[in-house]
Amino acid sequence: MLRQYELVDRVLSYDPDADEALLNRAYVFSVNAHGSQKRASGDPYFSHPIEVAGILTDLHLDDETIATAILHDTIEDTVATPEDIQRLFGENVARMVDGVTKLSKIEAQTESERAAENLRKFLLAMSDDIRVLLVKLADRLHNMRTLVHIKNPDKRKRIARETMEIYAPLAERIGMYEFMKEMQTLAFKEIEPEAFESITKRLESFQIEGEDRIAKIASGLKLLLSRGGIEADVSGREKHPYSIWKKMSERHVSLEQLSDIMAFRAIVDTEEECYRALGVIHRRWPMVPGRFKDYISTPKRNGYRSLHTSIIHAGDTRVEIQIRTRDMHARAEFGLAAHWAYKASSVRPDTQVSWIRDLIEILEHAESPEELLEHTRMAMYQDRIFAFTPKGELIQLPKGATPVDFAYAVHSNLGDQAVGAKINGRVVPLRTEIAQGDQVTILRSKAQEPQANWLNFSITGKARAAIRRHIRLKERDETIALGRKLYDDIIQRLPIPPADTALGDALKRLMLPEEDALMEAIARRKVTDVQVMEAVMPGSADGAEHALPTQSEAIEIKGLTPGVAFHFSEDCRPVPGDRIVGLRRPGAPIEVHRIDCTSLADTDEADWVDLSWGDKAEGGTARIAVTLKNEPGALGAVATLIGQHKANILGMRMDNRDTTFHTNTIDLEVRNAAHLVRLLAALRAADAVNSAERI
Repeated sequence: MLRQYELVDRVLSYDPDADEALLNRAYVFSVNAHGSQKRASGDPYFSHPIEVAGILTDLHLDDETIATAILHDTIEDTVATPEDIQRLFGENVARMVDGVTKLSKIEAQTESERAAENLRKFLLAMSDDIRVLLVKLADRLHNMRTLVHIKNPDKRKRIARETMEIYAPLAERIGMYEFMKEMQTLAFKEIEPEAFESITKRLESFQIEGEDRIAKIASGLKLLLSRGGIEADVSGREKHPYSIWKKMSERHVSLEQLSDIMAFRAIVDTEEECYRALGVIHRRWPMVPGRFKDYISTPKRNGYRSLHTSIIHAGDTRVEIQIRTRDMHARAEFGLAAHWAYKASSVRPDTQVSWIRDLIEILEHAESPEELLEHTRMAMYQDRIFAFTPKGELIQLPKGATPVDFAYAVHSNLGDQAVGAKINGRVVPLRTEIAQGDQVTILRSKAQEPQANWLNFSITGKARAAIRRHIRLKERDETIALGRKLYDDIIQRLPIPPADTALGDALKRLMLPEEDALMEAIARRKVTDVQVMEAVMPGSADGAEHALPTQSEAIEIKGLTPGVAFHFSEDCRPVPGDRIVGLRRPGAPIEVHRIDCTSLADTDEADWVDLSWGDKAEGGTARIAVTLKNEPGALGAVATLIGQHKANILGMRMDNRDTTFHTNTIDLEVRNAAHLVRLLAALRAADAVNSAERI
């Protein structure tokens, strides 16, 4: 453990203007506050925050951050209060200690609601000052280094899994790759001990030859660059066990088949020399296609800049080479922490981390804890690609992203109004996957709104949160509109018109806060018609369900969106023109059936609602069964006939086939029931068709 003067001397060595008194007060306060507390290793508990502070001094962080590290467990594990911290160490340190404490509460959570709430608070604290995250990452790194002292294997695995799922991705997102690699290695050792031991042993068996080969390649690379007039520091290493295991898993290959387990780094003086070095290397050795990445002209979202290439060395060895300047290297090693190396540094990036801003926007849209955690993990874990707007602006997206994700990444309004897209000048469906370097143009319309099926192919948290939010708002609006229609019908069934104050009195009797809440409750049958009538006019329903007057008129579903306030039954698939009825079950949207649907026989828990389509209702999906002669061209003739009758085939499935006939189930988009009847008549008259029936 670092002694008090050693810790202070470390900070003063890189920041002579640091507040020495602040550091001394924090050290003494932490030691006194933790007192005789012990860690699982048997060491005094205060040794942990001191070691965390020591880790951060290696990153040359400022005095406030070091003081926060020393104090980070005092609020949670001692009698110290936030007010004590603010009084003794100032507002900035108090705010950061509070932020670290909030993230600590995420650990050991089994209830997603509590975990999500603490994550929400932490993200807000982190967006205000990213140093909160730097302290927490150092805290987790030291805990992983001492994980072996925890006796409970289940607890060790849980901590390791948290590290792999939350903290290592967070470290990667802010460019702290050394932290990320060490945490991944230590977590991998605990989560997959057999795989870790196997890979480690096999690496050891290659070590003597590998070290010799790495040294030879590094010296050859340095000599090559020197002859090209470029002085570079060149180093090489084997990739760490988790990285190797991940590649083996993704590529389904053995360790012997992995040809790129060696990585080399060339550090030069200027950006121009980076590109010159790349040219020298590519002239000497063939490049592996698809493995070159220019993170200098298009930096990663966390600010990482470097050139990456893979070459075939000596005819059979594939090696990875990174080329960067010394400044780029400092940023690559320490990420955002490099901004606090000295107080003379330029603008601090507290509010400049765009992925954190995206997470904060998601906080406003996420409805459930599970949704928030899902979107957060999406934002943190996925590998990134680069795409460009028509004006050349760089947009970073996760692999597998589509134009919907791209549109929401540019602006929420653009995402809401997207109707199509062009990729590299070619019109493509919105579900098309964007490739590295694509130029994407979003086609928009003010009449468009987010569609529920976009959730099937959008993958970014920002896009999915915005789509879900729109669907929730639309669903509530339409449910309220439907509930109002049902309420009007209930009022018509009262023996006499109610007083003007009846609705307000009903809300009080039903203990509902507002009129919209009542309408939503009626549509989702959270209250029955009897309860509504009794609340509006006590005694009007005689307290008995069978005494209710019949529905006065059919409720129009015109203006409501299928799948939102109501949905069509999959059993009978009604289309405009069919006689329809609705089933209203507690807490669910109304289910619309044709009046002759066989599934209506089992409706014990549902209220029946007489429904109508409304004027000029058009468009629906019907399912038909067509039995065809088993001969060439029969299916083509049916498809042609359907097209001639202006119907659209949405799906087709062959159900059975023999030597004479085959039967197909076809889903059709038709205008109405009359349109469907005409189409079925035309199909039955066709020579290739044996029978055609609506299912």
